[in-house]
Formats: sequence, C-alpha cells, structure tokens
Amino acid sequence: VQLQASGGGLVQAGGSLRLSCAASGRTFSDYIVGWFRQAPGKEREFVAGIRRSSTNYADSVKGRFTISRDNAKNTAYLQMNSLKPEDTAVYYCAASTIIYDLGNDRQYRYWGQGTQVTVSS
Repeated sequence: VQLQASGGGLVQAGGSLRLSCAASGRTFSDYIVGWFRQAPGKEREFVAGIRRSSTNYADSVKGRFTISRDNAKNTAYLQMNSLKPEDTAVYYCAASTIIYDLGNDRQYRYWGQGTQVTVSS
C-alpha cells in the first residue's frame, strides 16, 4: 500500500488542522493506521492509532486530537484541535495489517512521506 499524508501547515496556538492519509493499493480496511510525529532533534513519537474502530492516543494529545478513518475513501484522518507550539513537528501516517502495539513504530510496514505542522505562539 502507498500512503500520502497531507493537510499540514502553519497555524496559531489554539487553532486546528486536519491531516489526511490517503492510501492506494490493497483494501484499506485491512490496515491498522497510526500517526507519528518527529520534531527537530527529537525521536519520532506515537500520536494516535486506529484499528477497525478502536483508537489509542498519546497522553500528550488526548482530548485534543481525534483519529478516524473512512474506508470507502481509503483515507484516515487526524483532527487536531487546541494546537500548541509543542505540537510542531513533521507528522507521518503509517499502516500495517498486523500490529500488536499501536505505539511501536517498528511494527508499521508502510509509511507516508510526512507533512509539516507548525504551531506559532
């Protein structure tokens, strides 16, 4: 499967963005999808993940971010509200058919190219 992340941009603190992860190839509903981010000089970190319908979030984004999927459109989304400067990073979507730990990036086989999110204070 090929993944294409989009929707990043520059936003003021407190604002919102919605990221999209468009998939092509195999049946999208077969895949578990995760969002990760990497800020300059930092390790890549888990943001959110979604199986068929169950979701999981990093503590730092709980209550502010929502992950969802539309299998008919072969697309997953990350709605980001109440953005903070510390959310600034390159955001990546990833997918795989078998994942035991949503937060473990090594378990994701396919990765999109990343989209930059910058939150100004």
